[in-house]
Parts: sequence; C-alpha cells; structure tokens
Amino acid sequence: MKYFVVFSFSLLILGSCGVKIPYTTQVRDEFTLDNEEKMSKVQFFISHTIILNQEIRSDNSNTTANGTLVVNSSSERESVIIPAGTRCIFDSFGSKGEIKVRFENGDNKVLPFMSKTESSVSKRFFFDVDWNLQGGPKINYGEDIYKVDLTRGSARTAHLLVVRKKLQKTKRKERVVKGMKI
Repeated sequence: MKYFVVFSFSLLILGSCGVKIPYTTQVRDEFTLDNEEKMSKVQFFISHTIILNQEIRSDNSNTTANGTLVVNSSSERESVIIPAGTRCIFDSFGSKGEIKVRFENGDNKVLPFMSKTESSVSKRFFFDVDWNLQGGPKINYGEDIYKVDLTRGSARTAHLLVVRKKLQKTKRKERVVKGMKI
C-alpha cells in the first residue's frame, strides 16, 4: 500500500507537467488564438538567447586658454540580455501580422515575432528584424535603438514557445463478484 501511494503521487506530479513546444500557426489555429483577449491569457517563452547592445558616444574637442588641444570622448554601453527560457507575455499584433511580446514593463519594450514563409503547414514565430541591414540588424526597444548581437546568443533562431499539457480523465470502476450458491 505504501508503494502504491508513492507511485500514485509521483505519477500525479509527472502527469501534471507540461511540455514546451514551439508556438506555430497550427497551435494558433487549434486553440483559435486569433484575438488579443485570448492571446493575453497565453504564457510565452523564448527558445534561444537574444542580446541587444547599445553604445552612446560623445566626442568633444576644445582648446584651453594656453592653446592646448583637448579631445574628450566618452562612451556608455548597455546590453539587454534575454536568456533562453525567459517568460514573456503577448502585447499586441503588428501591422504585418507579427506578434509583439513583452519581457519587461516600459513604453515600447516589445520584440516582434513573425512566422516565416515555409512550405510546411506549421510555421514557427521567429524573432523579426531586418537581418540584411548594413552594419547589422537594429531594433527599437523602449525609447532607444539597439543593435542585435549576432556573436553572442542565437537571435537568428529565437522563436516563441508555449507550454502544452495533455489532460486525460479516465474513470474506472471495478467490483469483485463473489459468485452464487445453490
């Protein structure tokens, strides 16, 4: 009996866990996630790490009273690192049908994800920036422009994930028949 209780408890825990799967057009259609109200109830995750870098430079050149040339330069760097598996929530739909998700609070702190054109029916929603931009891909995040870091992280392959649970209820009834005597 003791082993049965332990086995049942472990089965309950393992059975209640969900599996992270790619958010695809097939999943969207299966659960009819076609409006903002339904999408806002879904917990999304990011599949790969995305790193955004920003560098602000200011250069000044002056002369002193005795005629010496002085060059001042300063730079400030900021990196936004979104590790793989980070939770995010739906923010809005974009004008091209992309999904904008939010990882933190703040104005315009959203990242777009778009389904790529593939021949398959089930299309994943990948991180959407202009990868062919001269100088590397850039994106507006918050009120600033960040450059997508292609050397660290895996921004090109980053796509949205959702947790899917499979619930199955089975009712079972057993009884033991004692038999009949004459």
